[in-house]
Amino acid sequence: MALASIRWSFFVVGLIFFSFGISVTINVQHLGIHPWDVLNVGLFEIFGFTIGTWNIVFGITLIIVSWILDKSYIKLGTFLNAFLVGMFVDLFLWLDFLPEASHSWTDAILMGIGIVVMGFGGGLYNAARVGSGPRDGFMLSISDKLGAPIGRVRIITESSVLVLGLILGGPVFIFTFIFTFIQSPIFQFTFLRFEKLINQIQAKHHEKHLTSSRASG
Repeated sequence: MALASIRWSFFVVGLIFFSFGISVTINVQHLGIHPWDVLNVGLFEIFGFTIGTWNIVFGITLIIVSWILDKSYIKLGTFLNAFLVGMFVDLFLWLDFLPEASHSWTDAILMGIGIVVMGFGGGLYNAARVGSGPRDGFMLSISDKLGAPIGRVRIITESSVLVLGLILGGPVFIFTFIFTFIQSPIFQFTFLRFEKLINQIQAKHHEKHLTSSRASG
């Protein structure tokens, strides 16, 4: 139970950081945001609802497709991810405490902070190993089904999403195209570090349990 609590704590904290990073980038969206957020903002501008709601809609849709293709990537954390990220993004934007765009050089700093926080949060919640995010699970399922490299599937998927978001009037600019180059290394670094930390905690807990069992035996 203690180990499960640790994993879920890492997962929830990671989602909060990830959602916070998204919210920061949305406030300076004139510099360009992540392709999936371009689509969410574009739909928000045309049809209303909230950016978080569109995030949830696409999350659920991708989970359904992934479920049909390959159930192995769908876990409880996948469903929670679909709902909680959208809810947290809407909460942060509703609280209205984040810096607004000044259309000066400081916006680039805010964008950088948002991307770094997203990479950190993404690595943190994935390290918990309680379920891939809906988008990751979808791309992994497609990759397995077609026998195609995940990198190629990701490029094609995010490029398609970006084009659709652009057609809908979503914010596309320079940071949209360099987003992945900044976020991915941070994600990988954070993921590896926290996965190692969680495994160390698990190993210590297991060793303590064995010691306790031997002592009581």
